[in-house]
Amino acid sequence: MGIMAGEGTARKRVVEPGLPRWDPGTEHYRLAGLGALILRLEAGDRIDIIDREGRQACELAAFHSDTLQPDLAALGLAALGSRGSAPSPGINAVLGGRPPDFGFLADELVQLRHQLAHWRVPKGVDAAAHVLEGDTRAGDKVSLTAARAAIVVLHAPRHAGAAMRPEEQNPATDLSVIVRRAVVVPQSAPPLPAPLGDLVAEYRVDKCTALSYEVKEGQFIQIIDVAGRQCSDFVAFDARQLQNGRERGIDMTTTRTMLGAIYPGPGLASKFFDMDMQALTEVVRDTCGRHDTFGLACTPRFYEDAGYPGHPSCSENFNIALERFGLETRRGWQAVNLFYNTGVNAANAIFLDDPWSRPGDYVLMKALKDLVCGSSACPDDIDATNAWNPTDIHVRIYDAKNEFSRAMAYRMTAESEPILTRETGFHPRTSALTRNFTEYRGFWLPNRFNNAGPTAEYWACREAAAVMDLSPLRKFEVLGADAEDLLQIACTRNIRKLADGQVVYTAMCYEHGGMVDDGTVFRLGPDRYRWIGGDEFGGKWLRDLAEKRGLRQVWVKSATDQLHNIALQGPRSREILKEIIWTPPARPRVDEIDWFHFTVGRIGDYNGVAVLVSRTGYSGELGYEIFCHPRDAPALWDAVWQAGQPKGMLPLGLEALDILRIEAGLVFANYEFNDQTDPFEAGIGFTVALKGNEEFVGRDAILRRKEHPQRTLVGLEIEAKQAVGHGDCVHVGRAQVGVITSGCISPALGKNIALCRMDVTYAALGNEVEIGKIDGQQKRLPARVVRFPFYDPEKLKPRS
Repeated sequence: MGIMAGEGTARKRVVEPGLPRWDPGTEHYRLAGLGALILRLEAGDRIDIIDREGRQACELAAFHSDTLQPDLAALGLAALGSRGSAPSPGINAVLGGRPPDFGFLADELVQLRHQLAHWRVPKGVDAAAHVLEGDTRAGDKVSLTAARAAIVVLHAPRHAGAAMRPEEQNPATDLSVIVRRAVVVPQSAPPLPAPLGDLVAEYRVDKCTALSYEVKEGQFIQIIDVAGRQCSDFVAFDARQLQNGRERGIDMTTTRTMLGAIYPGPGLASKFFDMDMQALTEVVRDTCGRHDTFGLACTPRFYEDAGYPGHPSCSENFNIALERFGLETRRGWQAVNLFYNTGVNAANAIFLDDPWSRPGDYVLMKALKDLVCGSSACPDDIDATNAWNPTDIHVRIYDAKNEFSRAMAYRMTAESEPILTRETGFHPRTSALTRNFTEYRGFWLPNRFNNAGPTAEYWACREAAAVMDLSPLRKFEVLGADAEDLLQIACTRNIRKLADGQVVYTAMCYEHGGMVDDGTVFRLGPDRYRWIGGDEFGGKWLRDLAEKRGLRQVWVKSATDQLHNIALQGPRSREILKEIIWTPPARPRVDEIDWFHFTVGRIGDYNGVAVLVSRTGYSGELGYEIFCHPRDAPALWDAVWQAGQPKGMLPLGLEALDILRIEAGLVFANYEFNDQTDPFEAGIGFTVALKGNEEFVGRDAILRRKEHPQRTLVGLEIEAKQAVGHGDCVHVGRAQVGVITSGCISPALGKNIALCRMDVTYAALGNEVEIGKIDGQQKRLPARVVRFPFYDPEKLKPRS
């Protein structure tokens, strides 16, 4: 008897990890490593504290909700005695509003101080509870139930001291906190996020409506998507101009023209302009990152043409809401369409899909003039604009005296909490030299520096020395008896060959052979390794792999926030470092480090700032990377700056770095490689130890792909001066045979060069191809396949 498709099997459902299920009565919190969290619990509430990565303790203080007297017994912790209750300098620092080493959590610190003031808890306790101590595993948890109402303060400490030295491997890492309320208060929508600062006013925009409000110059406007996937049109008019009878509001065409971007965001291109090119608002934060500035706010005509006469619209709602300010009515309002997910397809048609915004996502803007504003909660329920389900919008106005960091939201995975863009430990120094910063994987990094620019920075690196901030590189401590086994499985290199003090460049791959990431493995000692890669996901990948393979004696601990680093690159880099790095007798001096080795030392002398120095880099030159705790970053920068200036050293930004790495044939994630390319296709086949490592994930697939290759990375010289870049098509005749992954004009070679993923049929040296411009067919740039790296192909300079 035949079986119908799907019969006897569970029906598959749509998975939406970016839109977590809202469970009334259950609250989820992230407690950052070294961070703090304050909660009010009622009698019967249960709190689960979960160790995300293992070996991370939690300290707690509890206070009676009325008397504010210490009350650990409310959580049943007093009975633990000396085992569970002990003095805690960490929790007392939190209660005093000065958590240890909280510099890289500046936004969380603002929130903490706001909460401390709100709950008025004491500034210290004699003892705190310690839970999740010892060799806990990732996912281990402790559950506590409140016997009575209490204010609970939680802290994720680093017991060995707040500042982790570069050679240490015990960072404080994140905890998850889940609160399950005993009494569930009925709610129609998820709870709002906590206010960011001191409020002036707040308004609820009920679904399918709009409202108007006034904002004074310098105040901040926060527009919050309450339940997620809800769009909100925003309009703003110069209040003084309105008083004079002139309507001057945000103009999308002017804004796009002024910025050279579809819409502004935190950073340099951050302002909305009116038709007179006057800035009205500035985007300070944006946790969604996807909006629209092309369409009008929805109109009655839109719904009528779709067969829904009489349907409410944002434009009609604005006509009603803004009438009190004397604004003329419109059939369609030009608006900033916040949270709208639109794009333009190959046929030049504007399309839309479900919004990217999650519950609590927001845009924070600063008013640059006195404004009359309007916000809507879009009523569109006839397509995917609001994911077919209109919900509320919430607006908060903050006092001008508040100070907010400029930030976007970085999420490691679709379901991860948003982490606001951070400044590195070196930011106080780099920001004194430029304001041209860009967001890079959750951090602000300089694009270029004042009074130099990419070309001068490039030549400084090639001829003398250059220093750059590379702190966003993700660092993970891989520890325990199974650490070597895990890395041998995860990495394409033979990790078992690594000696103490050695570094190896490697790839990590999926089962199908596509790459997870590239990076370096440091061996700090037996059972002690450090993985440094570009992607935060690398740590999760390692933890998941350990769990899958049953490796119980390994911990993968996130250390990025405890280890920031600069790269000092160039032919004079060794001279500079020799002057400033002291190393103990048992360690090699800087001038004794071989390529892909490291040493541990201090700045200046025995009592100086602790650093780890590796002979590695991303420039194709002799170079080093220097790691330190973020607290010590300014001191490290100052020492390098003082020693390097007389030798022609310049700071180097991302624009110059891109030229350097392309010349040197160094690959970049989502350009030369991604999860569809294996290491051989990405041009780093040398990282695959086919004979030395028979255990790594993806080995069989990579072998098959190596034996039957379809594409490979090649170098191209373009016989034209027009720039080529990522995504440009490469042709032989009409057929496309490749794609440009990266390109630049090489200052050293005086040539237009590019890296290209090419069909193996045309990958031989000397083959002539064409790079398509305009539509790929109407204009062609002649090019030929050449050897790469283009600069120093034997890598004699970094080996020197």
